[in-house]
Order: sequence, then structure tokens, then C-alpha cells
Amino acid sequence: MRPSEKRSYTVDEAMQKLMHFCAYRERSQKEVEDKLIQMNMIPAAREQIIIRLMEDKFLNEERFARSFVRGKFRIKKWGRIRITQELKRKEISAPIIRLGLSEIDQKIYISTLYELAEKKLEKIQEPNIFKRKKKLADHLLRKGYENQLVFDCVNDLITD
Repeated sequence: MRPSEKRSYTVDEAMQKLMHFCAYRERSQKEVEDKLIQMNMIPAAREQIIIRLMEDKFLNEERFARSFVRGKFRIKKWGRIRITQELKRKEISAPIIRLGLSEIDQKIYISTLYELAEKKLEKIQEPNIFKRKKKLADHLLRKGYENQLVFDCVNDLITD
């Protein structure tokens, strides 16, 4: 089969494939939609499959958002801003993003921020205190932590 000739699927075949796709890990509705487009499914079939996946509990945006937030925070140590941006890219609605973010405990969030900052600070070899503060703040902001928390943390760890 040449790359220009895409395989076509019946609704049942696509449904089976998508059940496995969703069972492997939590998926957003956009990921499922993209997969169906990639499989050359017509819009009516895509809609039918997505509805059935939701009815059969294979697809659940809230469950996806909560899982995504827990994973990205615990494993990649991302802040709320970065997590929110990524969820928006996956076309998750604002109320569901808020529900997902409720998975992060504030005390653990702050201690993770300080942990990240201390680890990064050990690697910064800058003698100039202002440049050192900037490098640390930039790193934490890239990770997606809120401005005020970052600046409080940087000022706590690097004193003049």
C-alpha cells in the first residue's frame, strides 16, 4: 500500500481501534478527533464514535484533565500556567481546566516550586546576584509558575 492510499475503516473497526487508543491512557476529545481524521472517517461517523466512547466511559474530559494535571505536575513539575496552556491547546474548556487544577494541593505546589528553585540554583554559576536572580526566575517562569510566587521564592533563596 502506497502512502497516498489510506486504509479505510468501518465504524465498528474504528470503534475497536479507538477503544484500545483510549484504554491505553486518558485521551482528550481533540486527540480522539484527530485520530479519527487520520483514519479518514467521515464527520458523521466521527461524531457517532465519539458519542459512543463517551457513553461507554472510554472518553471523559474531566477525567482526562485531572489525570493530565496530576501527571504533568508530579512528573514534569510544571506550574499551573503551563498546565493550563497545554490543556487549552488540547481544547479543554475553562471549567474543566479549573476542576483539573483542583488536583494540585497548594502546600505541595509551593514546596515543589522551592525544590525546583533550589535544584536550579545549585547549577547557576553566575557571580552577579541580579543575573543569578533573573536566571532562576526565568527558569521557574518557563516551568509555568505564577509571577508573584516565583519572585517571592527567588527573593527568599537569594538575598542581597
